[in-house]
Amino acid sequence: MIPFALAQRDATKPSVTHLRDLAWTLVSHTTLTFAERVSYQRSIEEVYWRHRIWPKERPDPKPSLDAVMSQAQLEEKVAGYMRNSQAFEGYYHRPITADELETEMDRIAKYSKQPNVLRELFEALGNDPFVIAECLARPVFAERLLPRSIVHEARQTIRAVTQTVATTAKYTLPLIQDTEGGCSNDTWTATSTINAPTARAFHTAVWTGIELII
Repeated sequence: MIPFALAQRDATKPSVTHLRDLAWTLVSHTTLTFAERVSYQRSIEEVYWRHRIWPKERPDPKPSLDAVMSQAQLEEKVAGYMRNSQAFEGYYHRPITADELETEMDRIAKYSKQPNVLRELFEALGNDPFVIAECLARPVFAERLLPRSIVHEARQTIRAVTQTVATTAKYTLPLIQDTEGGCSNDTWTATSTINAPTARAFHTAVWTGIELII
């Protein structure tokens, strides 16, 4: 686990049940290696897979994540968002900043249509704002701000990805808004935050009546 210092905003020590709803600040002077990012990605995928509905018509039990996602696939997911980060720097002539990742975390926390799932994702990442910024917000932000053509080009041309990203940043864990089941005007959810499939072309799709198989 990456070491971090938590500074509590409220002088009253929170109970465990309320801990997840409080904002914490992290002063970080650290990096994440590629292997650490892959490990955190697996934690993220575990949450997504846990909430994936398994068709009742299937006679076989829902398999484990390891049975449906290989280590190579996890590594490719991490490599993909690191490629996008590098492509962002090339396209905008500057790297993604800590302030931008902080804003992206706030946006996700405010507009999530599945706040309970988002809380589980935060908990899976240790409620560490630095890890959440790097492993949850960075992938969403880079893909959202890059033109689709640049994302595709990065996938084809960037072979070596940056293994670590050094930072001296101060992140705050945002409060997650309880909007599940409701409707908010002028809000949207990036599909990458709900583990939706990436864009495809020339594919074959089969609708089973319950889920779409591509």
